[in-house]
Amino acid sequence: MNARKMRVAMALAVLLVSGMAQADVLNMGGTRDGNGTWTGLASLETVPVGNPGNAGELSGSGADGGYGPNRVCGAVSYTYKIGKYEVTAGQYTAFLNAVAKTDTYGLYNTSMDTAVFPYYGCNIKRSGDSGSYTYSVASDWANRPVHYVSWGDSARFANWLHNNQPTGAQGLTTTEDGAYYLNGATSNAALLAVSRKSDWKWAITSEDEWYKAAYYKGGSTNAGYWDYPTSSDGLPSNDLTTPDGGNNANFEQNGYTIGSPYYRTPVGEFELSDSPYGTFDQGGNVWEWTEAILYGSERGFRGGSFGDGHLYDVGLLASYRYSIPTFESLSIGFRVSGVPEQHPGDANYDGFVNVGDLGILSGNWGGSGKTWAQGDFTGDGLVNVSDLGMLSGNWGWTGGGGGTQQVPEPATLGLLAMGGLAMLRRRR
Repeated sequence: MNARKMRVAMALAVLLVSGMAQADVLNMGGTRDGNGTWTGLASLETVPVGNPGNAGELSGSGADGGYGPNRVCGAVSYTYKIGKYEVTAGQYTAFLNAVAKTDTYGLYNTSMDTAVFPYYGCNIKRSGDSGSYTYSVASDWANRPVHYVSWGDSARFANWLHNNQPTGAQGLTTTEDGAYYLNGATSNAALLAVSRKSDWKWAITSEDEWYKAAYYKGGSTNAGYWDYPTSSDGLPSNDLTTPDGGNNANFEQNGYTIGSPYYRTPVGEFELSDSPYGTFDQGGNVWEWTEAILYGSERGFRGGSFGDGHLYDVGLLASYRYSIPTFESLSIGFRVSGVPEQHPGDANYDGFVNVGDLGILSGNWGGSGKTWAQGDFTGDGLVNVSDLGMLSGNWGWTGGGGGTQQVPEPATLGLLAMGGLAMLRRRR
């Protein structure tokens, strides 16, 4: 056993993830160390995706080496947050324990239980009888991505997050309404008719949200795109090494990255192979559902999986668009998008209050009919001294990763004061 495998084995807890009806998937308590291994259960973390109004690019058969119907992908007009990792088996087990004591809409697939070929399940087990079902997953499986989830299962998970992770039967207050109005929809035709509501808080990633987070280089609204979601134009390798050499992913390339029984790596295992925005495993591990509809009858999915190799490693490419009906598959999971939290002063939703936000405030100073992203933190439609005061009072704040508000240094306060006076003079 090599050193990396030994560390992983030593990190595995004996306990099962079970009885988690009250669990908060956003705060599961686990920590990920510098070489990609986990202690405890991975939380559903997000990263911000900024640069709103960015240009898209062509994906599909008309793109270089592409496949599928042509579409310009990746242009997103708003700031959002996206899952740093795929939704894990541990997080999905918590969801099942919360809403699937009676599994009205089939959120659990019995193939999840079987961990070996030909089913490649994620080892989530169900016990008891309908009305009192409980679910568990061994800890050495809990941080690997869930799969055998349909598009409808994924939408119900997003609704559950939207509704603040309630416990109860599958109904309008838990899984059937929220970002999506499902109300019992399970057939392919019924699920194809479902769309995201305007007041969404959590959702399955749209194709543009997914594509931008995976491939867009960031830094401006016209930065261009990488070919692969590992911040590279070169085909990734599937090497699992310590440390990660970069530009690696879990897919079949002259053999599986890892074999039986796992096949899928824990999320974030390739610690130096993240996308420009800091997401992991958007290439390989499992394909991921999006909201896209292709050919009028199928939902789109992106990114490649652990079993795609040889001629199929092109599934990791930005130019490849795939789709199937909305049912479960052994190699498809999902990740979610969310509406970013609003912290006073953080105009660009990047988790910091700094000079970038001051620049936005300055550029919109004195304007009316403005939005939060334009510097109106008070919600009165104006960008003025009240908003500057909120930015100044929160200067140095970092959020989203356990950051704390910081008191501005004297030099910074002086800069803010000078900036405020300049803006006042410009207003007069």
